[in-house]
Amino acid sequence: MKFGIDRLLADPALRAGLDGKRVALLAHPASVTEDLTHSLDALMAAGVNITAVFGPQHGVRGDLQDNMMESPDFTDPTYGMPVFSLYGEVRRPKPEWMGAFDVVLIDLQDLGCRIYTFITTLLYMLEAGAKYGKSVWVLDRPNPVGRPVEGLALLPGWESFVGAGPMPMRHGLTMGELGRWFVDHFGLDVEYRVIEMEGWAPEAGPGFGWPAARIWINPSPNAPNLVMARDYAGTVMLEGTTLSEGRGTTRPLELFGAPDLDARKVMAEMEALAPEWLSGCRLRDIWFQPTFHKHVGQLCNGVQIHAEGPGYDHHAFKPWRVQALAFKAIRTLYPDYPLWRDFPYEYVLDKLAIDVINGGPGLREWVDDEAAEPGDLDGAATADEAAWAETRRPFLLY
Repeated sequence: MKFGIDRLLADPALRAGLDGKRVALLAHPASVTEDLTHSLDALMAAGVNITAVFGPQHGVRGDLQDNMMESPDFTDPTYGMPVFSLYGEVRRPKPEWMGAFDVVLIDLQDLGCRIYTFITTLLYMLEAGAKYGKSVWVLDRPNPVGRPVEGLALLPGWESFVGAGPMPMRHGLTMGELGRWFVDHFGLDVEYRVIEMEGWAPEAGPGFGWPAARIWINPSPNAPNLVMARDYAGTVMLEGTTLSEGRGTTRPLELFGAPDLDARKVMAEMEALAPEWLSGCRLRDIWFQPTFHKHVGQLCNGVQIHAEGPGYDHHAFKPWRVQALAFKAIRTLYPDYPLWRDFPYEYVLDKLAIDVINGGPGLREWVDDEAAEPGDLDGAATADEAAWAETRRPFLLY
């Protein structure tokens, strides 16, 4: 199979639209070709006139670990063009930057989750392209977690850098397809083009979205493998809690825990509350000691979510529900547990992080409501999921 960057490089007819144009590239460390050449190097070697580079959150080099760690602008040491940070002083491109190119190529590996900020950066670049008359091309890449849809839809007024639009947590689209939806949903008058993949089969195992023939490269520092990507639509919610999400361990965003939890009791309570929500994965109680971030240096008891191996069922696994169920179990076992972390999250200062992450207060309110049943959350989410499955249908390319 071929990703968008590979098709663009292999077919001069696809590159013809770049002839005589000044071209910008929006990329990160996972922006590589089939032979692991970085897209910038490959495009320069192919004679594309790259006049500017943009970096998303974590930077072009992917060197910054945590949220709200900003990347600087710099000059590319090899080719000498400016590298502009879209996660630094600004998150939208500055007007003067837009004068440096005619066409921008967006070659970002996404994780298939609304909160992953690369899709918001795509929207902001589309909006800037419409405003300043620039062409936007997406060099498409797989959604590594495939087509499943899950979670509550973002509510009006809850838009943020981790909430680009009214979609559920797992959107089931590629970057190219998301761009098509953004253009339509926001009514953007922009010249938009997708260089499609060839041979992507999102329903094919064992990857179910991620092709076995391609090497995984971290698109961000704490996205080390496909299992993390599968878990992420649930475990990302841990960023809005006092629980560790495993940053500072070798399996970030595949686990949760804290020094004052009894993981086996939590797992038993999850099984008692909604055993059907635990289908498609295996849970295991663990001990870990983060080397940085939350609970640094403290021995934590927790749960690892195994979305791989014989126990993995791609269509049954519901990571958002699994993590929501863990919160509900903790609240049931420890009614006064200080679960929700109150801190500035992705530049939103006046809302709880857990609500920003979920695009509204619905999940938190369900967790904290002693009378709320699993069926209450399931019913609300199922309606949003069905609506989104219909909404996205016209924008599918594969």
